[in-house]
Amino acid sequence: MPTIREVAARAGVSPATVSRVMKGEVPVNAETRARVEAAISALGYAPNAFARSLASNRLGGVGLVISHLAGPFMGRVMMTLEATLRQANVSLLVASGGGEAEREQEAVDFLINRRCDGLIVHADALADETLSALAATTPLVVFNRRVAEIEAHCIYLDNECGGYLATRHLLEQGHRHIACLTGPLKQQDAAGRLAGYHRALGEWGIEADTRMIIEGDFVEGSGERGMTTLLARGLPVTAVVAGNDDMALGAMTLLRARGIAVPQTLSLVGYDNEACSRHVVPSLSTIHAPLEEMAQDAAERLLMLVAGDALPPAMSFTPTLIERETVAPPKV
Repeated sequence: MPTIREVAARAGVSPATVSRVMKGEVPVNAETRARVEAAISALGYAPNAFARSLASNRLGGVGLVISHLAGPFMGRVMMTLEATLRQANVSLLVASGGGEAEREQEAVDFLINRRCDGLIVHADALADETLSALAATTPLVVFNRRVAEIEAHCIYLDNECGGYLATRHLLEQGHRHIACLTGPLKQQDAAGRLAGYHRALGEWGIEADTRMIIEGDFVEGSGERGMTTLLARGLPVTAVVAGNDDMALGAMTLLRARGIAVPQTLSLVGYDNEACSRHVVPSLSTIHAPLEEMAQDAAERLLMLVAGDALPPAMSFTPTLIERETVAPPKV
């Protein structure tokens, strides 16, 4: 592999001049530039990325901390982040925190030690104070969570609105006995969706029955378990708002096994509008979360931070209702 010194010798210039030509940071005489570029082309010279990073103190990489590697939610986010960053010639390095504060901190430390230019953090367990302190020393964007002290660094969805839209849709269809299978309520997104459920019921003058609210963990199995618990309680439920599409699909699986028809006997609304929600039978009514738009904004904000630019005001993304086939008026 040719070296920068060999390029310099072929072009009749110093290695420093070759470096200036490649960086484009300092004007170089046109004739000299042409000789250097011709030498680079003839020798097939490609500078070592790590050597460049030592000189510039930057690797051209971004670290992503996520709670869990599995699931379509993070798949959609990672694909968009990677595509957006790649357009800026920036690589993405991923570490999982497993939803535990200690492991999330280990993931953060791992990525910082790998000399990432900045971090995008999707962390459920790290404290707000920890993230605020990190933002003071490292270019940081917090994904799918609002931290008041560093709000401009945060990309988040109005989950209260999403929970409200799902519940209101069922109320408008005539349902009055609506259950809610939530995600883990220690997480901001699950708590927001439950708050929207309460707001919609309140607008219809309905007091929420705590026996109809069952906490899960955003995975399909907890949807099955939650629906099993709900049916065992013998409550007059005619509709269910699920914490996400995975939980909704788990609930549908259990209902099908019990011979309970959706939506003829029980209506169901999911959340996130994952691809599977379009293909199940019946197709799942759900709340669309614009994850791709959120991920693109997160990548663009981090690139601005790395470049030293000021951030625009924070923007909360708004979910929308997708009406499909799992909602019908209750039986009279």
